[in-house]
Amino acid sequence: MPEFDLLVIGGGPGGYVAAIRAAQRGLKVCVVEKERPGGVCLNWGCIPTKAMLRSAEVFHTLTTAAEFGIHADNVRYDFAAVRHRKDTIVKELTDGVAGLLGANGVTVIEGHARFVEPTTVAVYEVAASAIFDGGPRYAAPSQGAEIRRVSARDVIVATGSVPARLPVPGADLPGVVTSDGAFGLTEVPRRLVVVGGSAVGAEWASLFAAFGSEVTVVEMQDRLVPLEDKEIGEALGRSFRKRGIAVRTGSTVTAITEDDALRVSVDGPEAGELAADVVLVGVGRRPNTAELGLEAAGIATDARGFLEVDDQLRTGVEHVYAIGDVTGRALLAHVASHQGITAAEVIAGNDAHIDYTVIPAATFTHPEIAGVGLTEQAAVAAGHDMITAKFPFAALGRAKTFGETEGFVKIVAGQQHREVLGVHIIGPSASDLIAEGALAITLEATLDELADTIHAHPTLGEIGMEAAMAGLGLPVHIAPRKR
Repeated sequence: MPEFDLLVIGGGPGGYVAAIRAAQRGLKVCVVEKERPGGVCLNWGCIPTKAMLRSAEVFHTLTTAAEFGIHADNVRYDFAAVRHRKDTIVKELTDGVAGLLGANGVTVIEGHARFVEPTTVAVYEVAASAIFDGGPRYAAPSQGAEIRRVSARDVIVATGSVPARLPVPGADLPGVVTSDGAFGLTEVPRRLVVVGGSAVGAEWASLFAAFGSEVTVVEMQDRLVPLEDKEIGEALGRSFRKRGIAVRTGSTVTAITEDDALRVSVDGPEAGELAADVVLVGVGRRPNTAELGLEAAGIATDARGFLEVDDQLRTGVEHVYAIGDVTGRALLAHVASHQGITAAEVIAGNDAHIDYTVIPAATFTHPEIAGVGLTEQAAVAAGHDMITAKFPFAALGRAKTFGETEGFVKIVAGQQHREVLGVHIIGPSASDLIAEGALAITLEATLDELADTIHAHPTLGEIGMEAAMAGLGLPVHIAPRKR
């Protein structure tokens, strides 16, 4: 007889949410987690980076306060205090997750789980490591003793992902760090080279530039944040350059060497060598399945190493499910949480499915970026006849008073019915404003309905209404397009 109804391997935003929902449905649930609750999102990603980015934003605001008629003298940052604030926030949230698991009657076992058969794992003790270079933060299970065995009727694999390593000579030199390793930096680097201009790399570049680092971003694609709409990526590049961040797109790092500094060899339109005190690698993530013993459970992976699942999160092995980054579907915390809820409902006997067609995403650069639905390029590729509607923050009263007028909202809509297909934002509070776009797509709203919905004034949120009116050819607060 299995000890538990459900075993969840990993306590991140997918795993702990799945465990809580399953417990709410009356299942006896166990979570095995080798680190603190909350996974990458709470400990090494979403929350700590945003805490530090907020400190950078406050510093920037104070150093430009004279524009608001406020004179702040002797403004300076204390990076140790910035890190301490981040650690405090992380601890509060991870303790909160632990409390929620306990309040819902979930058993939590600290250790590393390794399959011995499809629905049974051996749990090994782990030893904390001082490594901050993106490698394992804990000792491999083979280095620890087996604590116990855990069996369950059903199992969810929710082990997340880890930073990908840069496959070039010198990538293992001291001073070359991943997004995880960046949290080990005790001071702001004078010269920073960021390899990869996607969300992770762009956020770190924005953060350290605000604190005064001389930053260069090297991106292989022709623009920053290449998964976003092309106009958004191009706009971010212009904004970065305006702020003094050097951007080298269409370029690759071929090697890293060291003498009196790190030397980064770059191939591309501006080929050459960059000197750096720190090189931060943000070139993607890979599934965290090391030492998990997937072969003992017969769990298949795709060519990239991610676990293959259906729309109810089932793997090819009966009673084994997978959620979150380890599935490779969309490496976002909120997607992992929704996958967790779906898997828990299915395991509890309910008919649940996950829909990946409406997934908002946000990048917390300065200015912020957010998007949902089809980009203009994807809509063209899909054969849509479409309208593109845009409205600049510079024409919005609240943005003027806010002191943040850079950027725009872009809506991609169908030509015939004017249904919203995608919303893309670069500008203040983009991460909050994108919720209206996600709801619009989910409810199959049209430009007409957005334009007819009364929005509060003066707010940043009314920019969606203004963009919709522009798309209909009836703009009020910008000049109409010439036809």
